[in-house]
Amino acid sequence: MIDLVTGGAGFIGSHLVERLLAAGGSVRVLEHPDARVDHLPLDRIELMRGDIRDARAVQEATRGCRHVYHLAADPNLWRRDRAGFDAINHLGAVQVMRTALDQGAARVLFTSTESILTSPTRAGGAVEHARFREEDMLGPYCLSKFRGERAALQLAEQGAPVLVCSPTLPVGPGDHRQTPPTRMALAFARGAMPAYLDCRFNLIDARDAAEGLLRTMQVGRPGIRYLIGAHNVRLIDWLTLLGEVLGRTPPRLQVPYPLALAVGWCSERWADLVTHRQPLATVTGVRLTRRSMHFDPSASLEELGLAPRSLRVSAMEAVAWYRRRGWL
Repeated sequence: MIDLVTGGAGFIGSHLVERLLAAGGSVRVLEHPDARVDHLPLDRIELMRGDIRDARAVQEATRGCRHVYHLAADPNLWRRDRAGFDAINHLGAVQVMRTALDQGAARVLFTSTESILTSPTRAGGAVEHARFREEDMLGPYCLSKFRGERAALQLAEQGAPVLVCSPTLPVGPGDHRQTPPTRMALAFARGAMPAYLDCRFNLIDARDAAEGLLRTMQVGRPGIRYLIGAHNVRLIDWLTLLGEVLGRTPPRLQVPYPLALAVGWCSERWADLVTHRQPLATVTGVRLTRRSMHFDPSASLEELGLAPRSLRVSAMEAVAWYRRRGWL
């Protein structure tokens, strides 16, 4: 029996692949044709190239699979083709889930995101059973992930063996593609971050996030949003901890929100019209800083039996890994 991981070359995905292999499983990875995969154990997995928007590729990838972990998505907060967010993160996810079920998969897991759980009406506390609205979403990325999650929960309500898991911001070693948290940590480590924007978020080591996905697949219940998180911090707290590891003083200058919003707007326009590359800042990213991404994941962690490692360990091992990669 084969376990399929879509997006298996990503930060959490690559750790999940290693964890599945360590448990003695047979692993198939579906990755985009343009994605870098040389960091995967290619001699121990079955690699398939394809786009989750391609029905034939998804059908081939899900054939004969027992468990399907759907992680593939566009995780950026900006893309030149805004409609692509919905095509990938919503419609592509629905195609993977429905096709896997049609092919006889015993369980399917949809990987959601904590950024859709930041409704201004949420008064904190557990979010495992909370339901949100499209009006709560900030920007096309969040809206597309919300629609994908909503489709997964609707399938579960109809009796399908579909699970939902929401990791918070992943940190630690192994981020070959440099997701936003890693890019921020590297900017600080290189002395290229003279100021910071105050915000609150929840961090978890990507290895613990991968373990959380595995345990959700094993013991999770359909209809529940399992929140895989660990440490509630402010950005300055995270930079201070990284500074202790690096021997660097954290920035003291705080960027005013209106200025950050203006920079985000100008950066997006410049990316849209000139560079066509990821902007320095995004409007959605800045707007999210006005909402608290502090969560209480204790109910999910207790049910899954997951005990995330300390944030200091994640910081130390991430910095050591950056050095080995030659990034510092």
